[in-house]
Amino acid sequence: MRIQLNGEPFELPEGQTVAELLDRLELAGRRVAVELNLDIVPRSQHAATALREGDRVEVVHAIGGG
Repeated sequence: MRIQLNGEPFELPEGQTVAELLDRLELAGRRVAVELNLDIVPRSQHAATALREGDRVEVVHAIGGG
């Protein structure tokens, strides 16, 4: 299936979850925020949130600073 990932087309197998996408991107366990179709997906919901054809996903890395 094809989604939009950070504004670019991205192919992945049907039925993938947000958690599986982060694993594929080697971002599992990292501090990231995930937005799915303009809604933030809480970290606790990553494994239960399935992606669908045409979804728009934004992954933002959390950067500390002061």
